[in-house]
Amino acid sequence: MLRAAIIATVLLVSSTWSAGADTLDRIRDTGVIKIGYRSDAPPFSYKSSVSEPAGYTVALCRAVAGQIKDQLKLEKFSIEYVAVGAEDRFKAVQDGKIDLLCGATTATLARRELVDFSLPTFVDGASVLLRATGPQTFGDLEGRKVGVRAGTTTEEALAHTVKELKILVETVAVKDHTDGLAKLLDDEISAYFADRAILFFLMAGSGAPEKLFLSEQQFTYEPYALALQKGDDDFRLAVDRALSRIYRSGAIATVFTSTFGAGAEPTGELRALYRISGLPE
Repeated sequence: MLRAAIIATVLLVSSTWSAGADTLDRIRDTGVIKIGYRSDAPPFSYKSSVSEPAGYTVALCRAVAGQIKDQLKLEKFSIEYVAVGAEDRFKAVQDGKIDLLCGATTATLARRELVDFSLPTFVDGASVLLRATGPQTFGDLEGRKVGVRAGTTTEEALAHTVKELKILVETVAVKDHTDGLAKLLDDEISAYFADRAILFFLMAGSGAPEKLFLSEQQFTYEPYALALQKGDDDFRLAVDRALSRIYRSGAIATVFTSTFGAGAEPTGELRALYRISGLPE
């Protein structure tokens, strides 16, 4: 009985250590980093035409992974991509199914109760995509249908905007951004509400940009960041160190142009974010 008790204690201690082992130790031992990405959040995170993970945040996470490989001095290293949805992405982080959440993820105080966040990676704001022949401002949407992606901070922002402007609209939850664009072009909704960069990307790739109008109005401030498991300070520092080096070195320019095109330029606000977040060693 004593021997059984000792074995049980050893197994318990071993399993507890494994569960509590930090992310850097696991990456060092396995040579694998697990990146969670969304397939429905272009231009930040989506599947390319050849079904490969793509987008601004995915490319940035690849660069972060390369930096972590160098920090750990690993010879063998690979990235495991794990698809997540808007509804289960934070649970995937909490459960350790992914090491980094790489999508269009707004860092909020409420979400910081669930996960930790890296240094900022992008800044955007909610706006509205309309048909060129329809209403031209959000205030003109009284009594009309407005689409929004369910389970996002943008859905909350839409409710707040409607309340602030004191207008009545019918909110239509869509499956993803592609579904929202299709409903707008098919006249099933009068407007689609999402982050401005996403709307610009949707309009440019719609095949009929002349039929659409992107409002100049911006209703929210959306600071994006990478989500990681709560309480893993060493891994968060490694990620922040990687981001700081990417910003300071100017390597972020390659990540930006690979997504938005050679002629695209970061906004003044985004340039300031890169400069402020490029922390010194």
